[in-house]
Amino acid sequence: MTVVTLPQMLEAGVHFGHQTRRWNPKMNRFIFTERNGIHIIDLTQTAYLLDDAYTYLREATERGQKVLFVGTKRQAAPVIAQEAKRCGMYWVNQRWLGGMLTNWTTIRSRVDRLKDLEAMAENGTMNLLPKKEASVLRRELERLTKYLGGIKNMRRLPDILLVVDQRRESNAVMEARRLGIQVVSLLDTNCDPDLSDVGIPANDDAIRSIRLIVGKMADAIYEGRHGQVDDGVVPEVDVPQEDVEVAIPEAASPVDKGEVLFSYTNDTEEG
Repeated sequence: MTVVTLPQMLEAGVHFGHQTRRWNPKMNRFIFTERNGIHIIDLTQTAYLLDDAYTYLREATERGQKVLFVGTKRQAAPVIAQEAKRCGMYWVNQRWLGGMLTNWTTIRSRVDRLKDLEAMAENGTMNLLPKKEASVLRRELERLTKYLGGIKNMRRLPDILLVVDQRRESNAVMEARRLGIQVVSLLDTNCDPDLSDVGIPANDDAIRSIRLIVGKMADAIYEGRHGQVDDGVVPEVDVPQEDVEVAIPEAASPVDKGEVLFSYTNDTEEG
């Protein structure tokens, strides 16, 4: 099974890594070459490992396991929420609150508080309170919704964490590892593959790359839960323009796509 094609990955800029001076040497085996000070990810390995991740998530969710999507950077946040909703899973796309996993009992109590406030807003109770008190409660509701809205239906700890930007979400990754929760993550060239149970070498900064990879992972989860791939058209989400092409412009010109394609087809034929 081929989850994504090489042209799709090239078009999305999946192959663009970070500047060579910002790399993690543990990612060396996933790097194809270097162009103008930018590491280029080996898309042959990305394709294989993406297939493995797809199968892993599909089979895990077939067994009823739950996935928590995590991505709080601006270019990832809208995609994280959209794709998690589409496949019926949970998400955190604002600030990761310390202890979200390791202090779940306390977090669960705040989620219950969120639900109580939602009920008060829906049944009109809040409107019957003094204006000042109602205003305080509405601000609390807004704050809790922002940070906990994506996990308000999560009754227990997730089985799997799906992470965009391993370094930024290091607290989430560390909490998951401490509790034995499996970690699936995009691996940019500055990441540590040893911290992921299932890694996908890919650009974790560009919105098109994030959308492609996370979208495919959501497809796998949807298929695992429903027995079929979601055929619905997913609209593109709005992302701040300055974040859309992070890391791509400086490397786009010097990369020879034909060279990448040649490597990909050669490795495929040999396999």
